[in-house]
Amino acid sequence: MVLFEGGDIVSALSISSESPFSFLFTSAIILSMIQRLKNKIALITGASRGLGAAVAKRFAQEGAQLILIGRETAALEEVDDVVQQYGPPALLVPFDLSDLLRFNDLAKSLAERFGRLDILVGNAGVLDEATPMTHVTPTAWHKIMTTNLHANWHLLRAMEPLLIEAKAGRLIFVTSDIATTPTAYRGPYAVSKAALEMMVKTYALEVKHRNFRVNLIDPGGLRTNMGAEWMGGEERAAELPLPESVTEAFVRCAEEGCHYHGETLSAQKDKFFRPSAA
Repeated sequence: MVLFEGGDIVSALSISSESPFSFLFTSAIILSMIQRLKNKIALITGASRGLGAAVAKRFAQEGAQLILIGRETAALEEVDDVVQQYGPPALLVPFDLSDLLRFNDLAKSLAERFGRLDILVGNAGVLDEATPMTHVTPTAWHKIMTTNLHANWHLLRAMEPLLIEAKAGRLIFVTSDIATTPTAYRGPYAVSKAALEMMVKTYALEVKHRNFRVNLIDPGGLRTNMGAEWMGGEERAAELPLPESVTEAFVRCAEEGCHYHGETLSAQKDKFFRPSAA
C-alpha cells in the first residue's frame, strides 16, 4: 500500500481525522521526518549491555541500521528485541574482541553485505580490580590493553575502507577522564584510555581532509556493571545516572551535521547531558 508518493508534507499528513489509523499514520510520518540517523549503518562494540546497549537502542529510535558486537549471543538478542520495535533487526555478531585476527574477516563480510559503514562506535572496554601498578599480573595487563586499545586499532584499520565509502563517516570512541587524571590503583585502565585518546586524536589529524568526524566521548560514571565494579558494588552505583541519559552525545557525534572533530566530549558535563528517570 502506497501511503506517500510525491506531494508536500501537508498533503501527506492530510488523512481524514475520522480514520482510526490517522493518528498512527501521522505519528509514523513525523517520526520518520525527525529520525537523525535514518538509513545510516552503524556498528557498535560492547553492545550487549550497559552503555553499548543504550546507544544501540537510541540509534534504532533514530532510524539507524545496526551491527551489534558483543560476547554473548543471548544478551545481544535481548537488545535486538528492543531494536526491532523501532526498525529492522540488527545484525548480531558474537565476537570476543581479543580475537584480533577476526577483524579483517568481519570487514570483508560487512563489505559484501552493506558496501559501506556510516558510523563506528568503539565502546567495548574492560576494567580489572583495583591493584597497585607493580602488583598487576601480566595476564590482567595484556587483557586490558588488548580490549581497550589494540582491539580499537584493529577495528579502525579494518573498517576504514567501509567508512570511506560512506557519505559522511562518523567515528566515536569511548574514553574516561582517568586518561588525563592519574588515579591510584587503576593504572592499566588509565594507561589504556590515555593511549586510546592519543591514537584517536592522531588519526583525526590524519583524516581531516576527508568527510570524517572522529571524536572521543567520556560518558562519566554510569549505573552499569562497570560502574558498579568501579564504585565497589551495585548499591553505591545506584546513585549514578542511567546509561540512557548520555546517549544524546553519541547521536550528535554520529549525525551528518556533527561539527566536532578530534575532540574529547564529556557527555555529562557538557550540554549533551539529558537526565533520565530512574
